Amino acid sequence: MTPADADPADEARWQRRKRLDEVFGDDLPDTTGDERGPGAVAGSPDDWYERNRPPHHG
Repeated sequence: MTPADADPADEARWQRRKRLDEVFGDDLPDTTGDERGPGAVAGSPDDWYERNRPPHHG
């Protein structure tokens, strides 16, 4: 039996989530802004480089 043939009602929630993440990816953060501390920074990995780029690298 393949995953496509499986009955969705029989599929465990974590298995379904894992399968969906493999197909669509996981673009959302695990926590929201109000759950993170005031010093935590959210955004793309390149945001740090943009904030810390020297002025002469325009």
